[in-house]
Amino acid sequence: MARIAGIDLPKNKRGEIGLTYIYGVGRSTAQKILTEANISFDKKVSEWNDDELVVLRSIINEMKVEGALRSEVQMNIKRLMDIGCYRGIRHRIGLPLRGQSTKNNARTRKGRKKTVANKKKATK
Repeated sequence: MARIAGIDLPKNKRGEIGLTYIYGVGRSTAQKILTEANISFDKKVSEWNDDELVVLRSIINEMKVEGALRSEVQMNIKRLMDIGCYRGIRHRIGLPLRGQSTKNNARTRKGRKKTVANKKKATK
């Protein structure tokens, strides 16, 4: 099993797909990494030899991935919340921040429905 940047890559997947298990590496970045390392996209992770793994590790060590990237994203969100901009306020109250409608949808950001009871009419 290949271990890069603290992540165990799945050995039965193609290299291009396997690298995407690392936070901060998508398909296009994985393709660039494999091209730079002269490894075929179709070669499975289990077929990589030790020399190829060393080259991949050295390329990925130069990039910001996993813990460093996660902490940078969290710091950016915290900065938005601290300066009190629109996006920061939306983050703080857990609502969508890119203009999406919240009347009927936005359940991913808002969480489960909180049912509010109707007010009863006063009887005469």
